[in-house]
Amino acid sequence: MDFSGKDKAAYVQETFNTIAGHYDLMNSLMSLGMDKRWRRIAVQRVGARRGMNILDVCCGTGQLSQELGKAVGNEGSVTGLDFSRKMLDVARHTLEQSSEKKQIQFIQGNAMELPFPDHSFDGVTVGWGLRNLPDLRRGIQEMTRVVKPGGKVVSLDMAKPSLPVFKQVYWLYFEKLVPLMGQIWAKKASAYQYLHDSAVEFPSQQELARIFSECGLLETKFLNLAGGVVAVVSGTKPGHS
Repeated sequence: MDFSGKDKAAYVQETFNTIAGHYDLMNSLMSLGMDKRWRRIAVQRVGARRGMNILDVCCGTGQLSQELGKAVGNEGSVTGLDFSRKMLDVARHTLEQSSEKKQIQFIQGNAMELPFPDHSFDGVTVGWGLRNLPDLRRGIQEMTRVVKPGGKVVSLDMAKPSLPVFKQVYWLYFEKLVPLMGQIWAKKASAYQYLHDSAVEFPSQQELARIFSECGLLETKFLNLAGGVVAVVSGTKPGHS
């Protein structure tokens, strides 16, 4: 990937600040409206339920945080963390119209150095965020550090489909049409070219599950969605909650 002379962290921050206002629309368009269902599955996989305290890393515009908020209810809490100020501005604006606003808070922070003590959360999620991190393993280790023993770390992200023909059609769509859609609706083709390039370089769902294990998580597994275009990868921190 060409970061135009910037390091990855600076490039990603600038890119997502630029497309923040169109991000949710583009997600719906690119996923053909399936992204909401995918987020609900991630919420189920992390085991979110009433009264829990969940961290949503790289929360962006807060869509996954809001799904988590529904699951934990008024007795629980959700902390959404992102380092893009403009994405968080959109998240907070959307939250104002939500019935979950009492149990959700958004903070600006760095996924490489999570500003929380060890064993702080009942579960940790990250949606379409791991591939944007400058150090994938360090990010997973930080999420593992802050989750309580027995809690789950769950990633929802692009994956690598394996079905013949389907996978060729998918990558052609992603390489050619997605940047064009980005230019039309978000006036930023380069940002959506980055989404393609980062998805190409991101580990497969099988490999990511193995990396979860290397970072100290147990019972690592993945669930393919939409024919393997997207996958939910999860692992459990050793010990008892």
